[in-house]
Amino acid sequence: MSNRLSRREFIKSAAAAVAVPMIVPASVMGAQGKPPSEKITLGFIGMGIMNRGHLGGFLGYDDCQVLAVCDVDTTRREHSRKTVDGRYAKEREQGTYKGCAAYNDFRELVARKDIDAVVIGTPDHWHCIPAVEAMKAGKDIYCEKPLTLTITEARLMIEAARRHKRVFQTGSQQRSDREFRVACEAVRNGRIGKVKAVYAAVGGPSWPCDLPEEPMEPGLDWNLWLGPAPTRPYNSVLSPRGINDFFPNWRSYREYSGGGMTDWGAHHFDIAQWGLGMDESGPVEIIPPEDPKSGQGVRYIYANGVELIHSGYKGLDGKDRGGVHFIGSDGIVYVDRGQLQSWPDNIVKDPLGEKEKHLYESPGHHRDWLNCIRTRKRPICDVEIGARSATVCHLGNLAYWNGRRLKWNPRRWRFVDDREADKWLDRERRDPWQLPKG
Repeated sequence: MSNRLSRREFIKSAAAAVAVPMIVPASVMGAQGKPPSEKITLGFIGMGIMNRGHLGGFLGYDDCQVLAVCDVDTTRREHSRKTVDGRYAKEREQGTYKGCAAYNDFRELVARKDIDAVVIGTPDHWHCIPAVEAMKAGKDIYCEKPLTLTITEARLMIEAARRHKRVFQTGSQQRSDREFRVACEAVRNGRIGKVKAVYAAVGGPSWPCDLPEEPMEPGLDWNLWLGPAPTRPYNSVLSPRGINDFFPNWRSYREYSGGGMTDWGAHHFDIAQWGLGMDESGPVEIIPPEDPKSGQGVRYIYANGVELIHSGYKGLDGKDRGGVHFIGSDGIVYVDRGQLQSWPDNIVKDPLGEKEKHLYESPGHHRDWLNCIRTRKRPICDVEIGARSATVCHLGNLAYWNGRRLKWNPRRWRFVDDREADKWLDRERRDPWQLPKG
């Protein structure tokens, strides 16, 4: 499965987004108490390849306007600023747009009173702190997946969003794709009978960073890039020089991310959670494979006995596939990006009846967030959905890293009678970047 190709396809589609007319009752008040006729103002934090894709998408909508970008790298920061100014060239000539501000430190962007919402596309270790600080400042949030680096951060994100009444969209865009919705509707409506197991094929866990020191890149605030992560010398694998068209490999290192388990796990485990109706819960037991170093085969057990297995699946036609397979007593549903099949095939081909359960139908991940900022409703991938799915990823990593069975209480966000494992819920952070109070 080509992860990079799928990502690029998403970014290209985002960059080509066009304005969609929206009818909202005049009584509805949007971001910061604005009437829906006014533009939603946006700031972007982290201007790597993922957020440049998001930037292109949001610049295509007429009911929002980008006011600022932020990145610790001068080249990326200035490139994004010029992109925004180019998009609003006519408005600048007319005097209705003052120009895009560019910041090195996210705190300067968050402090601006004229920004309604922020889009966060930083490396994973820099998701929680900016998001919580932005919510405290009254901003709505679009934050890339995996939502957090630790389980403690996941719970904090939910609490902050609820306390400050923020509209929070997690960037797990598969929720907005038709194929995944139809697959989950088939499962949720019992079309495959009793669900026995779910197979989700994603990469393995991350490992400790062992990269050698390289000469520092000019114009990069390396200390701020590291932030709460441990001090270490610069290496271009973590923060590549210039404007690149690939995804940096910081995802492979434990200090900054959870590897393929959190990268693609935040997509495919998320779909498993959706199909199982577990958006507000999760597994109760996590069992590593006989060889935890293999990085494949961890089993998640849910309270109803269903197993979620970290593995690909060989279908009835003998083909090995990735993606997500829902295995039931009366059939199988397979879904991946651009792929939707079932055995028998009528399971996903027959339209839903009026009395069957219809899941949230998104108009598009970006559009859905903007709509919900105005209506103040929860978007398709609300903060708790993103936090719960990220937690599934983290639990699997903990089972691999520590090589032992874990029992989990999803309601209490704690391991069951396991003080040692409870210490793994969070990790130490470098001063002054401690978790803020939500």
